[in-house]
Amino acid sequence: MKADILVPGEGGEGEALVLSAPISFWGGVDPASGRIADVRHPQSGECVAGKVLFLPGTIGSSSASAVLLELVHAGRAPAAIVMHEPDAILLLGLIVAREMGWPVPVAVRLDSARFGDFRSRVVTVSQDGSITHS
Repeated sequence: MKADILVPGEGGEGEALVLSAPISFWGGVDPASGRIADVRHPQSGECVAGKVLFLPGTIGSSSASAVLLELVHAGRAPAAIVMHEPDAILLLGLIVAREMGWPVPVAVRLDSARFGDFRSRVVTVSQDGSITHS
């Protein structure tokens, strides 16, 4: 299947982490560990690092980009990010990381109705936006 590229980056492979609720990266994801720190989130305690992260939505904060930038810098970023709706503030973290010369994961847009197809699978997101699973 083909997704729309939101931010070009390195293709990635990893276990799918399909979030069942929107998340705020600011206060919701620990930038040092990559763990979901929001105790109210259904996937609290899960780690986004190295996973293909499926985001049904985000809860806005102007600091979300800084958290994603820190995750990239610490080597704790998702292997790829699949979003239902683009979040320009969050994606700015990837753009800044790329401008700093750091390798960044590709971010793509895919309708959330398709997210369930990837649950409990190993997923590959290519640089061209192709998404496959095994």
